[in-house]
Amino acid sequence: MEKEALFTSVATRERGVTLKSPREIESMRQAGKVVAQTIAALVEAIRPGMKTADLDDIAVQEIQRLGAKPSFKGYMGFPRTICVSVNDEIVHGIPGDKVILDGDLVSLDVGAVVEGFHGDSAVTVGVGNVSPAVTELIDVTREALERGIAAATHGARLGDIGWAVQSFVEERGYSVVREYVGHGIGRALHEEPQVPNFGAPGSGALLRKGMVIAIEPMVNIGGWQTRALDDNWTVVTADGSLSAHFENTLLITEGDAEVLTRV
Repeated sequence: MEKEALFTSVATRERGVTLKSPREIESMRQAGKVVAQTIAALVEAIRPGMKTADLDDIAVQEIQRLGAKPSFKGYMGFPRTICVSVNDEIVHGIPGDKVILDGDLVSLDVGAVVEGFHGDSAVTVGVGNVSPAVTELIDVTREALERGIAAATHGARLGDIGWAVQSFVEERGYSVVREYVGHGIGRALHEEPQVPNFGAPGSGALLRKGMVIAIEPMVNIGGWQTRALDDNWTVVTADGSLSAHFENTLLITEGDAEVLTRV
C-alpha cells in the first residue's frame, strides 16, 4: 500500500473534521518540536536594533537545521517564513526592513511541516525595557491561552474554549479579536473546525479524542475591531492599541490536551 493511501485509510473524517491516526500524530509531534525550538531561538536572539527580516533569517536557518520545511512561505502567496507583528500589529506581519525598538511588543508566529503535517505556534515578547502595560498584556494573553487549553478536553465543545478565553480576558478589561480565530490543523495548515476565542459554554462542535487544533488568543488593550494594511497581509488594531498573540497546537485526548508545540 502506498504511503498516501495508508494515511488516508487510518484517519477518520466526521463533518469535515479529521481525527488523526497515531502515525499522523507522531509526525505532528515532530513538527511541533521544530516550531517550539525555532521560537525559542527567536526569543533568545531578539534585540532592539534588529530588523524583522533578521528574525526571519534565523527562522529559515533553524527550520532547515531541524530537517523541516516552513508552513507559511508561499501559503496563499505569503512571502516570508514567519510572521512578525509589532505593537498594534495583531497577526500576519511580513518581515522586512522594520527596525525593532527598545520597548516594542513583538509577536512571533511560526509554522513547520514534517512528513506532510504541520505544527503552528506563536508567542509575544517585550523587547528591552518595556512598560508595565506591555508586560500585563503579555501575561493576560499567555494565561488566556492556558485557560483555553485547559478547556479543550474530549467531550467538551468549542464554545467552552472560546468562553474560557473570552471571560478571562474581558474580566481584566481587554478585548478579544473576533475577526481572526484558531483552527484545526494537520495535513493542511488550516483545517476544520474554526476555533473562536469567544463563545458560549456548551455551544459549538464537540471535541473528540484524536482532533488536533490550534488555539490562538489575540488580545487588544483597546477595542476588538481590526483592519488590514495595504500589503493585504498585516492586520492591525482599528484604534491603534497594542495587541498580543499566543498560540499552541494541541491534541485532544481522553484527559488533558497534549500540547504539541512545547519542547
